[in-house]
Amino acid sequence: MGFFDKLKKGLSKTKNSFEEKINNVFSTFRKVDEDLLDELEEVLIMSDVGVETSTKIINNLRDRIKKQKLEDIEDVKQALREEIKEILDSVDNSLHLETKPSVILVVGVNGVGKTTSIGKIANRLKQDGKKVVVAAADTFRAAAVEQLEIWAKRADCDIVKREEGVDPASVVYDAIKVTREKNADVLICDTAGRLHNKKYLMDELVKIKKVIDKELPDASKEILMVLDATTGQNAISQVKAFKETVDITGLILTKLDGTAKGGVVIGIVEENKMPVKFIGIGERIDDMEIFNSEDFVKALI
Repeated sequence: MGFFDKLKKGLSKTKNSFEEKINNVFSTFRKVDEDLLDELEEVLIMSDVGVETSTKIINNLRDRIKKQKLEDIEDVKQALREEIKEILDSVDNSLHLETKPSVILVVGVNGVGKTTSIGKIANRLKQDGKKVVVAAADTFRAAAVEQLEIWAKRADCDIVKREEGVDPASVVYDAIKVTREKNADVLICDTAGRLHNKKYLMDELVKIKKVIDKELPDASKEILMVLDATTGQNAISQVKAFKETVDITGLILTKLDGTAKGGVVIGIVEENKMPVKFIGIGERIDDMEIFNSEDFVKALI
């Protein structure tokens, strides 16, 4: 199955909910007028795009209709696709792993699918011919290390781990050493799931980042935050909170296949000026895709 087909299948819940509502509006209104735009705005808000972002999309759409004198419903639908795509393309969603080694630091709250995402990304990089080392720096939960070990084995990459309760920054330090010894291309670091109001966990994240910056000052670094798409608007506030502590470079959106709230992707990008770099659209090891705005919008509308 190609990327677009997988995406379409993975987004089916969102697509059915989103597209059904959009199509209802377009089939109800035969004329391009303010009532049509009001209804479209309501659909976007109801689809978890967010109030501010929905208003912006409709205002831009209104201007486009006037400028281009759009009177055909299909033309308006295409213009809507283009407006959404423009938001998604306003940030750089390419993955920056130019140096050898490069580092991916993965952060996020508990239960969003961090460990699974790391396994899938490690597998994807491995398929691209890269040598990957994984650091099990979530030392708060023994289960997290065990789970990561299973995924590392599946992806056929090295894992650096220590006993439960040790300083996570020291695990990352050891992993950097192993990455150098093995001449690996990418080091992916897992971290403990933390709530943004747990200061000691946030401080620990800063400490891990300092170790990486000190040991690999010239390395390409991606700090990717994992978000559970099923949480909808709550995901937007999670990003805002984490951004205050650590310079997130992009997002990994998981569980898109299990939600009708996929519209939240648009709101997250617009409100945080933050690119989505990966999306999880299934349970299997190869169900992690590099985000592509064109395919996403096409699969959505």
